[in-house]
Amino acid sequence: MGVSIKSVKTGQNIVSYNSQKSLAPASTMKLISTGTAMMVLGENFTYQTLLNYAGNIEGNILKGNIYIKGSGDPSLGSWRFKYLPDYKQLTDNWVKSLKDMGITEIQGDVYGDGSFFDENAAPDQWNWGDMGNYYGSGCTGLNFNENLFWVTFQPGSSINAEAKFVKTAPELPYLQIVNTVKTDKSGTGDQVNIYGTPFQNTLWMQGFVPQGNDFSVKGAIPDPALFAAFYLKKRLEENGIKVSGTANSNSEQKKKSGFLAKPSQVSTIYTHNSPPLKELIRECNFWSINLYAEACLKTPSVILNAGNTNKDALKNWMQLWKTKGLNLGGFNPKDGSGLAPANGITPDNMTDILKQFSQEKIFNSYYESIPVLGISGTVSNLGKNTLAHGNVHAKSGSIDGVRAYGGYFKNRAGELMSFSLILNKYNSEFGSATKELEKIMIQMCDL
Repeated sequence: MGVSIKSVKTGQNIVSYNSQKSLAPASTMKLISTGTAMMVLGENFTYQTLLNYAGNIEGNILKGNIYIKGSGDPSLGSWRFKYLPDYKQLTDNWVKSLKDMGITEIQGDVYGDGSFFDENAAPDQWNWGDMGNYYGSGCTGLNFNENLFWVTFQPGSSINAEAKFVKTAPELPYLQIVNTVKTDKSGTGDQVNIYGTPFQNTLWMQGFVPQGNDFSVKGAIPDPALFAAFYLKKRLEENGIKVSGTANSNSEQKKKSGFLAKPSQVSTIYTHNSPPLKELIRECNFWSINLYAEACLKTPSVILNAGNTNKDALKNWMQLWKTKGLNLGGFNPKDGSGLAPANGITPDNMTDILKQFSQEKIFNSYYESIPVLGISGTVSNLGKNTLAHGNVHAKSGSIDGVRAYGGYFKNRAGELMSFSLILNKYNSEFGSATKELEKIMIQMCDL
């Protein structure tokens, strides 16, 4: 167990217990990735996704290719933002823009271009058991529908009977599904694990679904850029625009030819702007979305010309925080989301960085992006009708053997404090770690 509570105003240690011990922070790491992105890029930064074409238009025929050019937007085609189109609506907007140009035939391919980030989408330290599941989707330069799909099974009539694969939504006919899922008793819930890695088109599905009606679970689309291209090509043809080529992506082209040929000149047909960064970060921290956190890690590195790989982004982090004068002893990040068990951070690292955010001009938006105990996000059920209710702004963190909380609160005198509570290697058979950490968060408000 590590605990650090500090005055944001003075930096004074109020409570310190194993506060310099490097521990796995789980999703409290998102406090750093989101705040750093907002600090570097500004709270109103937006991602742009372009629909381009290369080649010549002769009459109603485009003799060339269509390119969906991503810039790392994790929200592209998401359903979360009601004032923006989801992936189906956005694709139909792209189709309409081509129809409005009078194009009835495309003599070429449809490409998803995710080269804005390095193609090694998943951090090195992510677990094999996480990457095929929706929360373990790697962040690419072209994300689409949050890189998520649903797979539906039909449970068998008896325990341990085969659960038949029914469909995926959206449709992904180019994937090979290996299904070994079986049936468990009614009410047991989702026990399915999907095994796969970015750009691997074979997914292995193992585990159990409960008896009863058809049952659906969420998985990670292996190559979101390929899916975006596939879906656009499908909708073009369904709307009467013939496409003679194939759906393609950076990784698919490299598999086939060993290199990626890029057009020397393109023209833009349609520009899509993401929500402002402060809205993306609010969703990320409220609902602990790993994809958004990884985008927050990598985007500043690319914008600052510090590199487009995960390692480049982490190196950029360390350099940035050193320029702020922080002691980084024990800080050993591996990703932006906290999914990697090998992440290391001391509670003092966390409270010092949180203190630094309080001095930045983006602090009000950042502070509002953190869930509030008893009210919002993943901590809405904690601390109700206590001193912590409506007071403690806390990001939760949870991976195997890890429970953590970090953020801000005001003490009895109304002074703002930063805090970090990290519990590693606990035994859940002896009770609920969440309940014990909740008690500490309530007690600290009485300091």
